[in-house]
Amino acid sequence: MIKLLAKKAATNYDVTIFQTPTFRQEKGYKAVYRTTVFGQGHSHCLEETFRKFNVTDAIPGDYKGRFLSTGDIILIDQGKQGKFYYQLIPGGWKIINRINLR
Repeated sequence: MIKLLAKKAATNYDVTIFQTPTFRQEKGYKAVYRTTVFGQGHSHCLEETFRKFNVTDAIPGDYKGRFLSTGDIILIDQGKQGKFYYQLIPGGWKIINRINLR
């Protein structure tokens, strides 16, 4: 029962995907898509975003970016609670400073 109480409530997250024009570039990130993702915390939101944008049948029709891959950045904007940037690295997501988004 304690685990159930400790579990974060699911919420909608404002998510923006940033990619470089060419795969594996380190500069020139641009916002390529903004959406809302339902999740229970940042980890779940990142997993859902990765799944949605790496499965051909799940990708929204108006998405013009490529599949999410190493180096891509996700912004989770929680308004007054802050903005959180995550970069996809081998093995998962790493929180980064906004300064890395050049």
